[in-house]
Amino acid sequence: MPYQITCDIHTHTLFSRHAYSTIMENLVAARDAGLQVLGSADHFSDMLFTQQDIRNFQYFLNVDVWPRKKDGVVLLRGAEADIVSLDGHLFGMDIPCHHSIADTKGEPTANLFKRVTGGLDYIVASVHSRAFAKGATIEQATQMYLNVLAQPKVFVLGHVGRAGVPFDLDAVLTAARDSHKLIEINEHSLEVDRSGKITRACRDIAQRCAELGVGITVSTDAHISSDIGRFSQAPAMLEEIGFPQGLIVNRSAESLLEHMALAGVCDLRALLN
Repeated sequence: MPYQITCDIHTHTLFSRHAYSTIMENLVAARDAGLQVLGSADHFSDMLFTQQDIRNFQYFLNVDVWPRKKDGVVLLRGAEADIVSLDGHLFGMDIPCHHSIADTKGEPTANLFKRVTGGLDYIVASVHSRAFAKGATIEQATQMYLNVLAQPKVFVLGHVGRAGVPFDLDAVLTAARDSHKLIEINEHSLEVDRSGKITRACRDIAQRCAELGVGITVSTDAHISSDIGRFSQAPAMLEEIGFPQGLIVNRSAESLLEHMALAGVCDLRALLN
């Protein structure tokens, strides 16, 4: 029986600079793919700009102009934030930010992360550059992921199968399960895997999620609208290991929004009406 996946919550728009579609183009693609929910999670990272100023990230500050629902598709407002330290800090947390885009002063203790992500629904937290973790012990890397999961806005640990940072799998997966947060199985990671190493890592993670009862999200990580809702490899991998449909949290809008509420990330269940 084919897996049901009706929500795609890790996708990118032109804002990510190495992506190629607008939010409206992605919404149309989501509708055409039969999705119930589209989550837009552009990069919040030093990959985008050499100067880390709030003006460069004002794209995230005005997302309340986006429709919450269009053509039957619920639109979620997210970001993919880089994990940048073994303390589990996300990009922007260590960058003071006391002013707005209009240069008015804000609270003196504010940081860029807080100012930029305050109005978002959720965060996908991912490792892109692992240089900060070079030489880290398993214990340090495990604590890093545990600290990330403890961040209130974090809902998903993104593409851990390709992050290349070894950690205690059971400790992190158990923490995710107990906090109703999700482990991502990333379609794009499987597509770009040439050696098979990433695929094996993703399969091992998915297998242990199944054994421990950990919820996952299967995401495209789409960087162009034509990839929205297109899952060519991840379902086949999950089928090989007999992964239970009930642990695929993005199988339905109801399941996804219920988990977001249970995780304390945000409660958008009213959008189901």
